[in-house]
Amino acid sequence: MANLGFIGLGIMGKPMAGHLLDAGHTVHVYDVVADSVKELAAKGAVACSNSKEVAQKSDIIFTMVPDTPDVEAVLFGKDGVAEGVKSGAIVVDMSSVSPLATKEFAKKLADKGVKMLDAPVSGGQVGAQNATLSIMVGGESKVFEQIKPYFELMGKNIVLIGGNGDGQTCKVANQIVVGETLMAISEALLFASKAGADPGKVREALLGGFAQSRILDVHGKRMIERTFAPGFRIRHQQKDLNLALQGARALGMSLPGASIAQELLNAVAAEGNIDLDHSAMVLALEKLANHKVSG
Repeated sequence: MANLGFIGLGIMGKPMAGHLLDAGHTVHVYDVVADSVKELAAKGAVACSNSKEVAQKSDIIFTMVPDTPDVEAVLFGKDGVAEGVKSGAIVVDMSSVSPLATKEFAKKLADKGVKMLDAPVSGGQVGAQNATLSIMVGGESKVFEQIKPYFELMGKNIVLIGGNGDGQTCKVANQIVVGETLMAISEALLFASKAGADPGKVREALLGGFAQSRILDVHGKRMIERTFAPGFRIRHQQKDLNLALQGARALGMSLPGASIAQELLNAVAAEGNIDLDHSAMVLALEKLANHKVSG
């Protein structure tokens, strides 16, 4: 059994760390929200007072925090991982952040004799709870093979994409697909409802045809039932699409669909709904159509 660390115990990180704990590993945990730390400590995790302490006590440190500046602060800020990490340790960042920044983080850790994997995930809260996440990994193949048994406790579809930063690039691509698919499903169900068809029956029919997808299954249902409690918040989808649009500008290319999806999310956020599930994108189109998917 390994000495593991897990920093970031939000709606994704908490169940992910829990799976490592359930497998019998010693898991040192830290989060800025003390109640999250206490909850896992009650189940057997070792509570730590900061990221530095997690690093001091762990051979493998997992991080799962909201955005690029958060990862930088956890790794290199005051009382951060870099202040306590041992040479030979491995840092596995499972957050969804900038690919370019990730490459720089990996270089800085390498200077300390520390290997890094970037391993963002897809599957949302349900995937985290059920250990069915898709995990997209960037880093050295030898390090990947060493960490893969831990990934298998948290996910099912685990792919080494390439070097450091490539896992994050894959996650950005994933979020382009997710954002634009949410937009397509919102349009389709709203069109059906306003035309007088039962959107629930339409969704059922589409799930049996070429238009079927996991997003239509899960988020189409959310749109119809108006269940927008967050599994993956609008603010996080905005952040990911922003990474996509920034990357596109740097590459001299256009992402028109992602741009429109981002504007719809911006419209929902402007109404004070930034912490709803990203399926609430449909609210922006409903306002334009003066009609709800649910009728």
